[in-house]
Amino acid sequence: MTYNIVIQILKKIKKARRGTLFFGEDFISKGNSEAVRKALQRLVKYGELVRISNGIYVRPEIDPVIGPITPGIENIAKAIARRDKARIIPTGLYALNRMGLSTQVPMNVVYLTDGAARKVKVGKRTITFKKATPKNVAAIGSISSLAIQALRTIGRNKITPDEIMAIQLLLKKEKTTHLQHDLRLAPEWIRQIMLKAINL
Repeated sequence: MTYNIVIQILKKIKKARRGTLFFGEDFISKGNSEAVRKALQRLVKYGELVRISNGIYVRPEIDPVIGPITPGIENIAKAIARRDKARIIPTGLYALNRMGLSTQVPMNVVYLTDGAARKVKVGKRTITFKKATPKNVAAIGSISSLAIQALRTIGRNKITPDEIMAIQLLLKKEKTTHLQHDLRLAPEWIRQIMLKAINL
């Protein structure tokens, strides 16, 4: 029985492009949870899949020089959010790193979410999904949402003129409609910094 499930799952994953993330529940139509779990374990053993975290797998891309390439933290977090039909926004040190305001790559990457709060261990790193109010995950701009969280992390009384200028220059690359939408979600002191980006 497990062998048949292995074949069915293998057929399904081979239809997807390499680098696609899979979750155990993606295969519930193939058998009960225990049978699926064992089938996925076999596919990991055969080298068809790589286990990223508990219940999360990938059919890795293969680089001719360095071999299998597993997805980055950002792609894993986005895949979990899609599965959970949740919105996520990077925050804390990770937001600063994404904005180029810090060279520090945090081991614990934190996202605000309107989905379930949880921690996902990926190798030596951890993705933390922190439950937030709907307003705090309502930003739609990829740059402006990061800017709001980066500014919150630095703090009103600690931000430097150079950091303000760097953020404003990045915000000029944001879609105007997205920036205008997200301005309404920011605290007043952050809104004033973001507004100046429109006039730079």
